[in-house]
Amino acid sequence: MTKRTLGGTVRKRKRVSGFRVRMRTHHGRNTIKSRRKKGRARLSA
Repeated sequence: MTKRTLGGTVRKRKRVSGFRVRMRTHHGRNTIKSRRKKGRARLSA
């Protein structure tokens, strides 16, 4: 069988774009705020 074309690990995703990482910086908090405003079901990974 062939491999999947897109991969990635859960650990990497959490470390880069998890909720707690977002809340650390000003820009990250703005990201969460805008996603809340838009009504996203999932705010971050």
